[in-house]
Amino acid sequence: MTEISTFPGPRHIDTPTAAWLEATASALDTGTENPTTLLPALTQGGLTRAGIPKAFGGAGGDLRDAVTAVAEISAHSLAAGFVLWGHRTCTEYLLQSESAPLRDRLLPDLVAGRIAGATGLSNAMKFLAGLEELQITARTDGEALVIDGKMPWVTNLRPEGFHVAAAVSHADGGAMIVSLAHDTEGVARSPDLDLIALRSTNTAAITISNARLSPADVLSTNAHAWLQHVRPAFLGLQCGMSIGLARRALEEAGSAVGAGRHVLRYPIAELTSSLAEQERALFDGLINSRFLAEPAALFRIRIVLAEIAQAAVGLELQASGGRAYLAEPGKGFARRWREAAFIPVVTPSLVQLQTALAAKAAVA
Repeated sequence: MTEISTFPGPRHIDTPTAAWLEATASALDTGTENPTTLLPALTQGGLTRAGIPKAFGGAGGDLRDAVTAVAEISAHSLAAGFVLWGHRTCTEYLLQSESAPLRDRLLPDLVAGRIAGATGLSNAMKFLAGLEELQITARTDGEALVIDGKMPWVTNLRPEGFHVAAAVSHADGGAMIVSLAHDTEGVARSPDLDLIALRSTNTAAITISNARLSPADVLSTNAHAWLQHVRPAFLGLQCGMSIGLARRALEEAGSAVGAGRHVLRYPIAELTSSLAEQERALFDGLINSRFLAEPAALFRIRIVLAEIAQAAVGLELQASGGRAYLAEPGKGFARRWREAAFIPVVTPSLVQLQTALAAKAAVA
């Protein structure tokens, strides 16, 4: 089957990285691969530099390059795509930070993969959509901010070192975005969560108790406005996971169609066309800033891409037949089936997005 490509930029995954991911995908999914190997492998392959200005040590290009990198990785391993999404999204926060000193202090290590970047803003994105309150609070003690709260699900929390962005509500009624480090006193990382898949992703919870931050640790003093500005990158990069998984499943389905299954050629071609259409709409909206004014359009693309990914894995099963249900021949399919089950629940989940769209329609 012809590879789907709607963005005419360069490929970002090199042959050695693709081969490593292909060989390691099952172990990354089940947790038998040491998670410490993943970010260094992505960094060595240059993937953490995609879409970052060369002035900051990146490879140049724009956000579409970063989405493409996440998609290319996710076609081999959604666990790897999930980690790259979290890391690259955190990097994007610094690129869009109001604090040049904070950006200059943290960005070089993130781009080079010397420290892991994590996005703890899932709760914040739900807050922005009016779905829940912020779970982290801050109070002022002299010039310091004293932070308390929790983040129940954060990926790429490498024990070797991480920075995580968090949205906090302030006692004065406002809200801000701060950066927490792994070694900040009062920041505690849980053991890795007991996931059914994507286990080698350093996904854990964070508890924050009387953590003291300085004004130099603040990404933005106006969380609501800043979150609206970074939401297209947060969701756009997340869409890369659905795109990569759907591409791979459709390619596998197309390769498996044979005797007695030619009737699947049309639905495979139709879904391939739908995927390309949604990918074009995503890239157009990211580059022309449409999603800043029309976030609902991005919500709908995220929903449709998730549905396409699930349908693509279903077509792979139908095309493969009973072979997909055999342990060894069906290993890749079984992993993609589990990966597809993650796409609808990663925050913001499809239910949360549909709820936000319904609320918007109710007041229109």
